[in-house]
Amino acid sequence: MINVKKRQPVAKGTISLTLRATLLFAFIASLVISSVGFYLYYSMGKKLMRRADYQVSGRVQYFRHLLANEFPLSQLSHNPGLFENMLGNERDILTFRLAGQPPLINVKPAQLILPSVAPVPDGQPLTLETVHHLIAPNGTPVRFARTEVQIKDGRKDEITGEHFMTEESRLLETFRWKITGAVLFAYLLIATLGYLVLRRGLRPLRKMAQEATKIHPSSLSTRLSTENAPRELKQLIISFNDMLERLAEGYQRLTQFSADLAHEIRTPMGALMGALYQPRSVEEYKTLLANNREVLERISRLVENILFLARASDARSVLTIARIDVSSEITRVQEYFEGLAEERQMILDCEVKGIVYADAMLFQRAISNLVANAVRYGREGSTITISAQPQAKGIDIHVTSQGNPVPPEMLDKLFDRFYRADLSRSEGNSSSGLGLSIVQAIMVLHQGSVQVTSSDQGETRFTLSFPRTRSDPDYRFS
Repeated sequence: MINVKKRQPVAKGTISLTLRATLLFAFIASLVISSVGFYLYYSMGKKLMRRADYQVSGRVQYFRHLLANEFPLSQLSHNPGLFENMLGNERDILTFRLAGQPPLINVKPAQLILPSVAPVPDGQPLTLETVHHLIAPNGTPVRFARTEVQIKDGRKDEITGEHFMTEESRLLETFRWKITGAVLFAYLLIATLGYLVLRRGLRPLRKMAQEATKIHPSSLSTRLSTENAPRELKQLIISFNDMLERLAEGYQRLTQFSADLAHEIRTPMGALMGALYQPRSVEEYKTLLANNREVLERISRLVENILFLARASDARSVLTIARIDVSSEITRVQEYFEGLAEERQMILDCEVKGIVYADAMLFQRAISNLVANAVRYGREGSTITISAQPQAKGIDIHVTSQGNPVPPEMLDKLFDRFYRADLSRSEGNSSSGLGLSIVQAIMVLHQGSVQVTSSDQGETRFTLSFPRTRSDPDYRFS
């Protein structure tokens, strides 16, 4: 009985691929938008500070030029409103001071103590580098410049101009909050739209999963549809369908193997059980047991063959590799089968020379199975030829027989377990239908191959290709 596992439910704590991709995409997008916003904010702040520096240096330079061109200082001191109108910002400061005297003009004084800096000498131009920076106690950035100018009477006047970046700070703060809100809004918008787009884009994947859940051992012929599937999923669907094809083929072979195995064992076991149910004399029982010995030996060989195939398929067989003289080994096989061949008036022709690196027992078993198959199914009175052909990468052993031609569609099935191409000749003989399967398993263990060809004239040739060397940790040399 085959147990089919139910589909496991998805764990509740697992994050879906759609949500994971959406959050990642939205996070990356928010990083990009944040980087752009930070760059704009930083650039805007730099531009506002630069503009403030130009504004301060321009004001100081203007009054410096005004006093240097014989404009009376006394007239300036009697018209402070002129400076207030020019400053604009209610916290900006403009101070005129003669050397060693208190300020003559102090427009909009603020409770801000400026650091002691040397004024720019008279005749030296004001630049952005001559503008000084500081932070007011309330956190407002301040820009100020200080310079000297020689007035008409020969005295030097010190001009100090200050600018409080109050409006600029408010503008930057407003801009900062707008950028923060825009980033959050963009993140939510991108996450929502991205989730919808990804969910729609992954719809073919969900469809594929739904179709896959409908496939059971009884419906292995079902295939996933590639219609309207995106290019990225088509190759996956094709590969999945190919896997289903292999699974269906393997499942079919397993089913057939189970049926054939039951048939092979049921017939001799039925004969044994039927013989025991009938009353017989002691002599009859002795004769019956002697006759049934062949049946038990056949069952024993069948079990051994199945066990060998199971071990070979599971790659648990460890080979003992030796340097084998092909001629001597083939001669042994020829001598063993000469009696059986003569019963059918068949001739064994062996002309082989060469060296092969293989497990001696398995090499002899593979050749014996092919010769036994040729004797059993070959035409009476024909010749069975065993030959060897050295190759660049190893050696090929050919076993050629004459008989009925094998249709091309049956050639690949010859190596299936319990498969018999000629059922009429299989009835009543000791063949289990595993001989060629064992040959193929032996060649796989040697990392070689076996091929079969059959002509229209009935010449069937099996070719065993043994490699010259191999590098396998389970490959022991003797």
